[in-house]
Amino acid sequence: MTGADLEVAAADSVRELFRRKPEPFTRRGEPCANCGTPLEGHYCHECGQNSDTHHRSLLHLIVEAIEGMFHLDGRLARTVPLLFFKPGVLAKDYMEGRIARHVPPFRTFLVALLLFIFAAEHAIHGVQHQAQEVARKRAEALQTPQGRTTEAARMRTMAATVRDAALKALDETRDENLKDGDMPRAKVLAKHDSSQKFIQAQYARELAKADLLEHDPEAGKRALEASEHVGKSAADQLRGMTDDAESAAVAGEKSTLGVEIAGVKLKPSPPRKGEGPHDKEWFKAQLAKALDNPEYYFMVMFGWAHRLAVLLLPIIGLSLALVYVNKRQYFIYDHLLVATNLLSFAFLTNALGFILPAWAAGFWFLILIFWTPINLFQTLRGGYGSSIPGALFKTLFVWFSSVFAFSLLLSGLMFFSLAQL
Repeated sequence: MTGADLEVAAADSVRELFRRKPEPFTRRGEPCANCGTPLEGHYCHECGQNSDTHHRSLLHLIVEAIEGMFHLDGRLARTVPLLFFKPGVLAKDYMEGRIARHVPPFRTFLVALLLFIFAAEHAIHGVQHQAQEVARKRAEALQTPQGRTTEAARMRTMAATVRDAALKALDETRDENLKDGDMPRAKVLAKHDSSQKFIQAQYARELAKADLLEHDPEAGKRALEASEHVGKSAADQLRGMTDDAESAAVAGEKSTLGVEIAGVKLKPSPPRKGEGPHDKEWFKAQLAKALDNPEYYFMVMFGWAHRLAVLLLPIIGLSLALVYVNKRQYFIYDHLLVATNLLSFAFLTNALGFILPAWAAGFWFLILIFWTPINLFQTLRGGYGSSIPGALFKTLFVWFSSVFAFSLLLSGLMFFSLAQL
């Protein structure tokens, strides 16, 4: 007996632990519910229907639903390790027709996609909850004099850091302009002094905000109310910016004097056809709706996510067909089988990263940056039998095309979801 036979025997023994034991057959001679033929066993020998009455408890229904979805049998124990660590072997088995020993590839893809979407939703809700908790704790701290003093000190430190960085960058720009000599010295110094005053004025405003916060006993109450409606506050602020921009655009159109910037008088130009204020502010308006009701936005986005994710299959399959166009023994069907394995691996590993704690998720996604292209390289090397240089070149092409396609689909999904609000 070989080592492979031992692995198969062990997997089958594990399967028996989860398989529901068949009940003794006690309905011999009774008519089949489907065709009326007298029954001789658990399955009708005429039409093949199960002779079971299908009367189950709720627990049995749940167990059977999980088993039917994930197909918990010996094939799962053989397929998953290969998918993660020997993808070339798995791809070669599929392409050469050895499918019965493994979970069907499209079923693996659908389950991996389902787990990925659930994990992504969990991660997004977790981030939202964490942001609300941070805002709530800050609001509670502002209700005490010590908390307001601490927050005011933090605001002053942050304002000083931003001011110092801005002044340093401003001095470097001044020195470069003086060294180049492209602008008159007096103009360079005047522009530097004007920008310096602006930075100092911003710094003074931040200090005033910190002082006001430190001596405001109602700051905690207002912050607590705002923390309960973070999205609505952000949406209202964005709408306010939109209204200000529209007012400024209207005022600019009505103005005949223009404005003066750096000593040059500019007159407003009429808007081009199809580019009115409302057209330019559409995106901000839709984004405000998403911030105002993020639950509905994510519901729309995830409702379409699984449909767009399926489009990755033909995209990756065609990219594989393109790099192996000279190998006539492989068909589009073979490339699609390999694409299902690659996407199943990507969805499963990323789903795991979404449910890990924050400190571990960062390390996990860093590992995936290297592991995913390595998995692709192993697939092409073992499944297609490519040489090392050839597999490396094809891996880079398929990898970058897949990342580009995923980014494009994700951007389109987010934009399309905004349009549905």
